[in-house]
Amino acid sequence: MTTRMLAVSQRAFGGPEVLKIIETGRPEPGPHEVLVRIKAAGVNPADWKIRSGQVHRAGRPPFTLGLDLSGVVEGVGEAVTRLRPGDAVFGNAFPPYGAYAEYAAVPDTWLSLMPPELDHVQAAALPTTALTAWQPLTHVASVTAGQRVLVHAAAGGVGHLAVQIAKARGAYVIGTAQAGKHAFLRQLGADELIDYTQTDFATAAHDIDVVLDPIAGDYGPRSLDTLAPGGTLIDVRGSGPDRGDVRKLAGERGLRFVEFGFTPSAADLEAIAGLVRAGTLRAAVETVLPLAQAARAHELSETGRVKGKIVLTVDEAA
Repeated sequence: MTTRMLAVSQRAFGGPEVLKIIETGRPEPGPHEVLVRIKAAGVNPADWKIRSGQVHRAGRPPFTLGLDLSGVVEGVGEAVTRLRPGDAVFGNAFPPYGAYAEYAAVPDTWLSLMPPELDHVQAAALPTTALTAWQPLTHVASVTAGQRVLVHAAAGGVGHLAVQIAKARGAYVIGTAQAGKHAFLRQLGADELIDYTQTDFATAAHDIDVVLDPIAGDYGPRSLDTLAPGGTLIDVRGSGPDRGDVRKLAGERGLRFVEFGFTPSAADLEAIAGLVRAGTLRAAVETVLPLAQAARAHELSETGRVKGKIVLTVDEAA
């Protein structure tokens, strides 16, 4: 077995041009880790925010980006019993040893068996965005049948999965998106759509039980105006210093405000895989590029106009 691999690395913070293909050592799995030969890697906005230095989760360069992977188990640590070599899996990796590489060694609790209904490209599009939709809708808000859920950026990576997950739980789902994406969202089950370029969602949406917000900024305070008494606004960008005003305003109105960041979870990935097998969840992949074009993938992601996900293929078999 080879001890070397190709990876996309960066040695400085900056624009997409800092991403370079390098040859480096292949990782070895620790006792509770799984070595995955990666077939495809999902691209998320967090990737370019880490690359540019806006988010400092990975420390200082050099490091390899990539939160999402799908691939085949190549080896397992001595304490791993749930997975074995040859299993097709999907799940998470984190910089500095990310998924933009031929191999990654990750904790077995970050991986799930890949649903056979998916290929590796589709599977790599799911982990981070699906968990970012699933965990707040199920663990934080406990969305149930008959509730009204408002999903911002509904055609985006998190949004289009949140629409499907909320529908699978029986909610009435309203999404904000440009008019050109409404047909796509209706196919995913959205009940009502608001073109935010033409209509103020804060006046169009009402009696909302749960708002899922991946945008923040002024969307937070404005979303509070849509909530029913006791409703919940979930900011899925994670915690940050700019949320104090909306938190205070929510408290004054008796509303719930939650800053949410996803946690890798095999159990939640297995629940997500169950929705895939049931035919109620699918990831829309807008663009597929080879690993060597990671910089181009970041350029596209940074436009903020991607419908669904961008995925990098790590070998042609994907």
